[in-house]
Amino acid sequence: MKVILKQDVADLGKAGQTIEVKGGYGRNFLIPRNLAIPATKANLRAIGEIEKQNQIRERKKKREAEQIKDKLEKLSLTVEVLVGEEDKIFGSVTAQNIAEQLAASGMVIDKRNIMLDDPIKSLGVYTVPIKVEKDVIANVKTWVIRKA
Repeated sequence: MKVILKQDVADLGKAGQTIEVKGGYGRNFLIPRNLAIPATKANLRAIGEIEKQNQIRERKKKREAEQIKDKLEKLSLTVEVLVGEEDKIFGSVTAQNIAEQLAASGMVIDKRNIMLDDPIKSLGVYTVPIKVEKDVIANVKTWVIRKA
């Protein structure tokens, strides 16, 4: 059965593609969930409109992500931590701590989007990459200082 995908489907294809699937998978899963439409002549002509709408949606999403990136890069976070002898931090600064600081600054970012390789374990200035969208990454300057 040939179907035209209306949305991106993992391990199958992207929106607008015409693909061949098993009849039951198309009739019982893809079409009822509004993920695909049958590949008829009329639907094949309408595919151009669906692709245009998807491109417009993607451009809008990318513009919004760029605006969020600009706001994030203007921020400078300060994380105060308890330190012991020789400026050794008790614990570490994690993605959760950075997400909380961002929330306090008015930017709600999921901690899973903060691409911190390892927790920060020493005082200093760090550049923390934050994934805003799949191709948009913001770098936020983070100061880890001693709690007064």
